[in-house]
Amino acid sequence: MATLVSRCSPNPGIACRLAWDLTHSVGASQTVQVYLAGPAGRVLRIAFIIVVALIVRALASRLVSRLTERAARASSLIAVRGPGGERRKQRARALGSILGSAISVIVFGTASLTILGDLGIDLTPLLASTAVLGVALGFGAQNLVRDYLAGILMLVEDHYGVGDVINLGDATGTVEAMSLLTTRLRDVNGVVWHVHNGSIDRVGNESQGWSRAVIDYPVPYSSDLTRIRSLMTQAAASMWSDPSWRAMLLEEPEVWGAQELSGSEVTMRIVAKTAPLRQWEAARELRSRVKSALDAAGVAWPADPETVAIDAPASEPRPADPPAPAAS
Repeated sequence: MATLVSRCSPNPGIACRLAWDLTHSVGASQTVQVYLAGPAGRVLRIAFIIVVALIVRALASRLVSRLTERAARASSLIAVRGPGGERRKQRARALGSILGSAISVIVFGTASLTILGDLGIDLTPLLASTAVLGVALGFGAQNLVRDYLAGILMLVEDHYGVGDVINLGDATGTVEAMSLLTTRLRDVNGVVWHVHNGSIDRVGNESQGWSRAVIDYPVPYSSDLTRIRSLMTQAAASMWSDPSWRAMLLEEPEVWGAQELSGSEVTMRIVAKTAPLRQWEAARELRSRVKSALDAAGVAWPADPETVAIDAPASEPRPADPPAPAAS
């Protein structure tokens, strides 16, 4: 046994012990130990680590998928009962994709370091060089990192989603696509804007929850504002009682009254609370109904005293041609 221990190892494996028992040869035992038992053991350990990593990743991905689908189903129910469900559904799936990618990176990164350590590679220089490389990349690609972090925070906090109309200051339009790096939106003129998420300091969402149509309608300064207010209220009530517009309006339109005064007109304001992204068509319809109500009531603008009408002068008679000179 002392010879077996000295030729193989203090804890001889099955392969080395079997070779010693069959051949009692030092060369055969060492060959089996070096070229068969050692590599086979390492291969088995590496295979075991990979299998464990795959199992952990599969379980974690299944858990994330289950949570994501549950959140998506809840968002579908919210979509039936009210607005915003589709955006929550897309947000839940996007967060599930990010979590799945993060889990894959963590699990396989840990498995790779474990395998390298099992192969006898010194990880200290590798980790040190990786840290230096990470710091260098962080300084060189700080804008890229900022865009990624800003995209993740916007997605987690649900600032906006695909289909929302947002105002970024320089650009206003409908969000067509959103990634962790950029946000793509299209304005009313059809221009596509690509905005880096890290450069967005503030954003106004015009379609989250509910919207409001604001109409400022000018009337003559000499008009009876009480009568004008009553006519606008009737126009708003007619729109509220219309079944085709009732589903769009969340509340009955309100006349807020005089908003601005000038020497020639009074600006009356009327507002309507609508479903998201429906405020513009509601404003057009309400503006048309108000004009029809005021026209039917005889509210007309007087002639502007500063406007002078100049008629074309009557054509003067053309003078007769002079008589021709007498022939010589």
